Amino acid sequence: MTGLFLINILLALAWGAVTGSFAEVNLFFGFVLGMLALYIIREQVGSDRYLRRFWLIFVLALTFVYELVLSALRVAAIVLRPKIDLKPGIIAYPLTVDRDFEITMLANLITLTPGTLSVDVSEDRSTLYVHCIDVPDKQATIDDIKNGFERQILEAFR
Repeated sequence: MTGLFLINILLALAWGAVTGSFAEVNLFFGFVLGMLALYIIREQVGSDRYLRRFWLIFVLALTFVYELVLSALRVAAIVLRPKIDLKPGIIAYPLTVDRDFEITMLANLITLTPGTLSVDVSEDRSTLYVHCIDVPDKQATIDDIKNGFERQILEAFR
């Protein structure tokens, strides 16, 4: 997997050398062309999984942007209400991810989303403690994380 990524980078650099421009946009275009070339010869080099992983990471990034905007609007609505009626709390989120990278990514995605903050991970790395600005239903919040960020992290990186 890493080897195909390096080949893709080399193809992008070769594109920059052939065109005579190493501008970011041109290198990005060369990277996309490299992905296309790897897709065309996917049976010979086994790049199906590589291209699928890129797609899943892109979907994860789009999901994060969507959740970021949605959460920012929710927090803005809370702030603009004349009477603030919140039920803040810390939930113990049971982790399915078990690799350090995956736990770190999940914790960071949660923290970067307005209204939530990853507080701590248990010693046995089975529970992530998350502070939420408003938790009317703890199980619904756990299900949202499990069916959103965590599921997509598992799909993209395993």
